[in-house]
Amino acid sequence: MDEKIIFRKAEKADAERIMEIIAQAKEQMRLRGSRQWQDGYPAMENIRNDIEKGYGFVLEYEAITIAYAAVIFDGEPAYNLIEGRWLSNCPYVVVHRLAVADEMKNRGVATGFMRRIEQYARECGLRSFRIDTNFDNEFMLKMLDRLGFAFCGEVRMRSGLRRAYEKLLF
Repeated sequence: MDEKIIFRKAEKADAERIMEIIAQAKEQMRLRGSRQWQDGYPAMENIRNDIEKGYGFVLEYEAITIAYAAVIFDGEPAYNLIEGRWLSNCPYVVVHRLAVADEMKNRGVATGFMRRIEQYARECGLRSFRIDTNFDNEFMLKMLDRLGFAFCGEVRMRSGLRRAYEKLLF
């Protein structure tokens, strides 16, 4: 299956499908008792803004969008005020709003997406990958551990404190 998956920039026409995937992720988090994404975020305006700025990326399988993430190369202002310490001071890629379609969950899609983002960041000359997540996002926390991310501290995002991680891409 992996060789049939296409990693590409999201387009305006992808927005409705992306929001379906986001809604599925919100519901999964709600059912698991997570507080992440339970306040209306991310909304369609966030996704449209991602696409407009060139941040939106999707994974596509058999012409169907199966996952979404905002892949940002120009920093995250909240990361400047980490309560802790980053592993590096070099330019980095950051991922926000990662979500996988329900029908593709438990197949390694999110892990594969993260690996493709790592490769893309390397190709763009970056040597650091940062991400944050809520303390109760068990899936993300486990995946970050499997992928070799190091816990660096906490950052204050619009919804409160989030656990911050970094992986060096040497």
